[in-house]
Amino acid sequence: MAYFAKIHSSNNIVASVISVANQNCLDENNQENENVGIAYIQSVTDNEEGYYWKQTSFNHRIRKHFAGIGLTYDSERDAFLLPKPFNSWILNETTCNWEPPVPEPEESTVMRPYQWNEETQTWDEPQ
Repeated sequence: MAYFAKIHSSNNIVASVISVANQNCLDENNQENENVGIAYIQSVTDNEEGYYWKQTSFNHRIRKHFAGIGLTYDSERDAFLLPKPFNSWILNETTCNWEPPVPEPEESTVMRPYQWNEETQTWDEPQ
């Protein structure tokens, strides 16, 4: 299966994600091709004005993150961006992940992770 995100052209927000059978994305050389997949989608859907399509990937092979409803497509980075968790966090240009201005303490655990405090720009110990 190949997956495609339907994106609002006015704000680049993902409106939906659909799956397309691989055979509907193959070009004349039997290679997967995003444009062939998009052409197929446009041939079988209402093709609403004000939207465009981009392929996405569960394994993050393309566009950094799997597209989900509400994520933003950034055409400059050709990536789907998760919502920014805090105003102070900075986008890592390589991974397209949001990172805190101060690294989380190493002793944090999955069961009791530290919590980011936006007001003090520090990590609070778990309670």
